[in-house]
Amino acid sequence: MASTSDIRKGLCIKYNSDIFKIVEFLHVKPGKGGAFVRTKLKSVTTGKVIDNTFNAGHKIDEVRVLTQKFQFLYKNGDTFNFMNVEDYDQITLPENLLDNVHLMKEGEVVTVLINEEDSLPLSVDMPPNVTLKVTESEPGVKGNTANNPTKVAIVETGARINVPLFINEGDSIKVDTEKGIYLERIK
Repeated sequence: MASTSDIRKGLCIKYNSDIFKIVEFLHVKPGKGGAFVRTKLKSVTTGKVIDNTFNAGHKIDEVRVLTQKFQFLYKNGDTFNFMNVEDYDQITLPENLLDNVHLMKEGEVVTVLINEEDSLPLSVDMPPNVTLKVTESEPGVKGNTANNPTKVAIVETGARINVPLFINEGDSIKVDTEKGIYLERIK
């Protein structure tokens, strides 16, 4: 049994007879009253996201997980196929276990959280950022540089990302996988 002081991003817990992954959390100590932890939980079975508040010191039932590296092979309808990079076993996962699938390209190595009790995959964590090639982008308008303007670019995975005006077709860009935003151009 863990307590609210052990809460961290990515922790899997049992709550309301389901397994949830902590997406966000915030420890709050108001001037009056007791401390509490405000969390955003994502169900690993349904993909539904809920907000919940735990009082400080509340006991939570932590799920023991194993992390393994898998390579994304291909998408087949609503399912995604991955291969374990160590023993080459392949698994198929539904889309609801994945976050930001529009940023995942074939060959990308991801971390899969696996429940130790029943060996079932719980969720897939993308790397913090990915490098993607711009396949479509309108040319920037010369002289339109006031207020840090951006334009929409389509990357190789089909995702639409706001980028600065100097980004052109064929450029490689680094994208934050958590927020889905442009970070920098790769030379």
